Amino acid sequence: MLLRLAYLGVTNAFAVLRLLPMSNRDKDVEILALRHQVTVLERQLGKDKVRFDGTDRAFLAALLHRLPRDVLHRLRLLVRPDTVLRWHRDLLARRHAAVSRPKRPGRPRTVHSVRTLVLRLARENPSWGYRRLHGELLVPGVKVAASTVWEILKEAGIDPTPERASSTWADFLHSQADALLASKTPVPGRCT
Repeated sequence: MLLRLAYLGVTNAFAVLRLLPMSNRDKDVEILALRHQVTVLERQLGKDKVRFDGTDRAFLAALLHRLPRDVLHRLRLLVRPDTVLRWHRDLLARRHAAVSRPKRPGRPRTVHSVRTLVLRLARENPSWGYRRLHGELLVPGVKVAASTVWEILKEAGIDPTPERASSTWADFLHSQADALLASKTPVPGRCT
């Protein structure tokens, strides 16, 4: 379609160059001849409609959209002026849709810091499953789906279920060391 549209643009540019040396009288005669040909075509078609392909619609819409509506109504066209204006609106809508389309389809990648945090929580708490990790991430306000946590663990080669490692007393004490030390530290001004 783009190649045909470019072809139409180039051929009509040459047509405009051909019109430059013509006098106004010659141009008026050509316009009358073209109008008469349109009348003959409409008479031969009867109730049938002329079918325009996409490039013809785009070319006519680009050519005629700047004309005021009353001027469009006075022109002898094979289609109604409202149709030409609708073609122009459709052309603009398609262009806008093409420009607005996201560059990469699909879900955006997970932020690297969230990925790092999920893997750290999984390493420090081997008995937690992906749902528990997801719940713990929600506490500080990290918004991530449980399925994303599951995918992160799976990509890292970590089993997303809590059966990935059995917890030992050493693991428990290591993970709770800060809490244990805080409970044994004397508070100033308090007798123990």
